[in-house]
Formats: sequence, C-alpha cells, structure tokens
Amino acid sequence: MRCVLKTAIVTGGAHGIGAAICRHAARAGYRVGVLDLQQAACDALAAELGNGSVGLAADVTNEAAVHAAFVKFAAVPDLLVNNAGIVRFGSLLEQTVDAFREVVNIHLVGTYIVAREAALEMVKRGSGVIINMSSLNAVTPGPGSGGYPAAKAGIAKLTEHLAIELGPLGIRVNSVAPGFIDGGMSAPIYADPRVRASRGGAVPIRRLGTVDDVANAVMWLASEQASYVTGHQLLVDGGVAPSVLAHLPRVAQ
Repeated sequence: MRCVLKTAIVTGGAHGIGAAICRHAARAGYRVGVLDLQQAACDALAAELGNGSVGLAADVTNEAAVHAAFVKFAAVPDLLVNNAGIVRFGSLLEQTVDAFREVVNIHLVGTYIVAREAALEMVKRGSGVIINMSSLNAVTPGPGSGGYPAAKAGIAKLTEHLAIELGPLGIRVNSVAPGFIDGGMSAPIYADPRVRASRGGAVPIRRLGTVDDVANAVMWLASEQASYVTGHQLLVDGGVAPSVLAHLPRVAQ
C-alpha cells in the first residue's frame, strides 16, 4: 500500500528557525512547502529536503502572492507554521512609524493572511494544525526591540482567537514563543562571545537555545501527542520568563 505523505507549509522557511522546522518536518515524513521571499533560496532547501518538497516564493503581506503559493503547492497542508518575520531595533521613541508599521504588518497581518488562506482549505477537510511563531518578547518586552514585542503579543492573542473559532471545525492553533535562541535573526547578537556568556549564564538552565529546540517544540505541537492542546503559547526559553525574581536582590545592596 502506498504511503501518503503529510504536507506542511513553513513561512520564513528558507533560513534560521524556519529552515530548522522544515528539516525536522521532512525527517518526520512531511512534504514541505518552503515559503520565503527569494525563490532560489526556497528551491535550494526544498531540493535538500526531498519528499517532493517545493519552494514557494511569496511576501506574506501580499494576499494574491500567498494564494498563488498555496495553489502552486497543490495540496491542503496538514500543518502550517507561520514563522516569517523581521525586527527593526531601536527604542520606541526613536522608531519611525514606518518601521513600526512594517514589523507589525509582516508579523501580525502576515500571520493572519497565511493562516486564513490555510484555514479556508483545512475546514473543507475538517482537520489541520496551525502553529504561529510568537516570542519571549510577547511576554516580557526587551528594551530597544521596536515594534517587535507588540507584534508578537498580537500573534499570541490572534492564536487564541483562531483556536476558539477553528476548534469546532477540526483545526488546532497554537504558538511557540522562543527565548534567547542562538540562530535566526538573533545570530548577529550572539556573534559577540561576551554577549553569549552573559545571556547564556542568565538562563536558568545555563545555556542559549538552538533552532532545533524551537523546531522540536513545533513538531510536538503538530503531533498527535498534542491532540488536546489548542490556544496555547508554548515558551521555549529555558525558564527565563518566570525567573525575574531570581535576578532581583534579596537583601539591601
């Protein structure tokens, strides 16, 4: 009997955390649609993945381009991972409105556009999993990160909203919130060994996270082991979020 592959689309899939998720999904037997801005990068990773994986070049804020990418994929995805994003560093007082809007548009509006495109097809089948990429910044904003925390917090709430509306239609929706991850958009930060040592030492489990740590969390949420989990934000942060009191003095200095 011929084995039917599961299918997945990963946005921001050609690099960093997205590429790690694509690789983990392919190893788990998924045919992957690698969706990112540059066709060549998407095609290169798709060729590496095998399983009939395909490169899908699209801007997640462009509804027509997203729809065309799904048509090219030629399958209703069993799994959608909304990972595309950018960051524009700077204090809120220094951040331009255009930069703030760009971050919110790509993260929050882009996540909505792609999730909606996938869900409209998933509901016809009556099943599917959507996983949105949030951030530790959605829980505890970091200074100098511009519109990123607000955009990621919006994704966390959008995830809850989608879970409520899509649950009765057979679709689970969750988010993953990475902390200090040595990879992806954070890779330039950790190129400085002093920053690596300082931040890694401040994490309760005493190390930085990896892109594989994030991908493992995504794949667990996508699995049948998480079949009763929806509307949840899974922190992948080594315990940073609840550790604030550990960093405050207990006695007078």
